[in-house]
Amino acid sequence: MITNDVREDRAFVAGLDLPGQPADLAELKALVEATGATVVGEAVQSRRNPDPATFFGKGKVEEMAALIAANQANMLVVDSELSPTQIRNLEDQLEVHVLDRTQLIIDIFAQRARTYEGRLQVEIAQLTYGLPRLTGRGKEMSRLGGGIGTRGPGESKLEYDRRRIRERISELRKEVEAVKRHRTLLRTSRLRRGHPLVSLVGYTNAGKSTLLNALTDSDIFAADMLFATLDPTTRVLPLPNGQEVAITDTVGFISRLPHMLVDAFHATLEEVQESDLLIHVVDASNPQFVEQMDSVHAVLAELEATDKKQIIAYNKADLLPNPNDFMPPPSEHPWVLVSASTGQGLDTLKELMATNLPDAPLRVTYYLPHSRGEVINWLHQQGEVVAQEYEAAGVKVVVNLRQAQIRQLAKQFGVQPKV
Repeated sequence: MITNDVREDRAFVAGLDLPGQPADLAELKALVEATGATVVGEAVQSRRNPDPATFFGKGKVEEMAALIAANQANMLVVDSELSPTQIRNLEDQLEVHVLDRTQLIIDIFAQRARTYEGRLQVEIAQLTYGLPRLTGRGKEMSRLGGGIGTRGPGESKLEYDRRRIRERISELRKEVEAVKRHRTLLRTSRLRRGHPLVSLVGYTNAGKSTLLNALTDSDIFAADMLFATLDPTTRVLPLPNGQEVAITDTVGFISRLPHMLVDAFHATLEEVQESDLLIHVVDASNPQFVEQMDSVHAVLAELEATDKKQIIAYNKADLLPNPNDFMPPPSEHPWVLVSASTGQGLDTLKELMATNLPDAPLRVTYYLPHSRGEVINWLHQQGEVVAQEYEAAGVKVVVNLRQAQIRQLAKQFGVQPKV
């Protein structure tokens, strides 16, 4: 007898073609395969509205039951978020484990998160998803244990009562806040070193990690799969003008990213909000790259980061049949065609980064009287002091500061750098 621990996950995928929202089973299948499961069949139904009881119509459910049995599938994956009632009714009629798009994505996050912060965030998302579903699936969560949608750090917590789960969510959020405070300290330290922050954003599998490796000569894990990496990685990158930036690879976006994941991973995604410049990495070889760009813009809007300066890096130029004929859609942002695999366009990208960084640090010199110790302390705390010399008339301080800091210093202490 095959146990749940070693069973093969064989998934049947299905979706609705709704007005203005066609089913995208190609992406859903890629998500399922990213969990290690095998897709053995698919079905699409066109409807004006989902059925409130079973999501699909009665006839379609009967048809899927036959197909699921014929393909020996042991789960149904639906390309939408289902209500607890819909999940329960589908499981009763199909006699297989049913999970929706949200639970599938959370499961991928549960598999891929490696850092302490990432695992905290995954557990918050799992518990937030599971809490309203306790009424419909409380008992079934144990019965259906094993396989996609039931693994990860939050799995056993779904068997607790509502009060205990809410308490656990509260505890986890406090821990995430502690991690967030630590990240703020690290960010402050970086700013003191004069390193502006550049964040790589983009649709999942656009090649962000590969691009970061190519730019910084690193060996971050990168693979041709959705959500290959979740935990942010930061490296220092020297630019052609001699300036150094801290460049961060962020979690990939996706269409209809579950809100609870946006909320739960806020501490990670805040790197985007705090960035000085965004590099929007686009898979130029993907036929749906325009739609994927729209999905990224939607997530940036949720993060209130649409006002950030951006550079669009159209990646995977090596996979285009005619790269010289590539023409992207109109945009207010500068763009460059690159290949993280071959190195094409990377020098141009670095030059664009150097010229588009807002309020880049400037190297300035202050001559201060010996009595202005408070100003010297401020410079050491807020800027990157390059040199400090004590002379008979006073102290010469060479420091990297941003324009805003120079203005703040003039306003607070009445001092100006040497022109």
